[in-house]
Amino acid sequence: MHIAFESSTSIHASHLRIKAPGNSPNTDGIHIQRSTNVTIHNTTIQTGDDCISIGDGSKYIDIRNIECGPGHGISIGSLGIMGKTETVEFVHVKNVSFYGTTNGVRIKTWQGGHGYARNIKFERITSYASTRPIVIDQFYCPHKHCKDQTSAVEISNVVYEEIHGTSHKEIAVQLSCSESTPCKNITMKNINLRNEDQNDKTSSHCLNAHGLRNGRVHPNVHCLRFDDNF
Repeated sequence: MHIAFESSTSIHASHLRIKAPGNSPNTDGIHIQRSTNVTIHNTTIQTGDDCISIGDGSKYIDIRNIECGPGHGISIGSLGIMGKTETVEFVHVKNVSFYGTTNGVRIKTWQGGHGYARNIKFERITSYASTRPIVIDQFYCPHKHCKDQTSAVEISNVVYEEIHGTSHKEIAVQLSCSESTPCKNITMKNINLRNEDQNDKTSSHCLNAHGLRNGRVHPNVHCLRFDDNF
């Protein structure tokens, strides 16, 4: 990691420039862990892993005016590795541009974990050919050899609003949630993600996620019920 804020409170970081090759492993730009009242503003991050990662015990995190890419996007998690109880809440991510990242805004948790990720808002996000602009992954397993487990970190009260741009792959929105612990109160409003090759064919993957959508949401996220009252 280039910078880590751990077991800290009332931290303000701004006007930083962090740069590493896109193929450099585990080079997170900024990592936040067990910290409260952290703001990261007006920063450019180019790296080979998460531009910003938010780990266990973090709350009241404000991230805005960020340029990210290359890299793996802005991630909450991973949470719940080896059955641990881990928590993140009250996170606001606003005015972020992703340039060719593997993910845009992502929440990632391990099977078998406990705890929660809740009260999170992503808004005014622009994706320039990110592979997966919107991701919730309760089956996170980077090594592809994880056994199925029933418990999961609870994910709830997540808002996506004013997210636009292009996706490198057809699936622009991925909500992969646990059958035993579904994602709850997921809301989307004014989402427009198109394929970078101009054929306009993007789609969503939706598993055990529940919530509402309002305004134009493209691609259609079929597991979220349309409601024009929010």
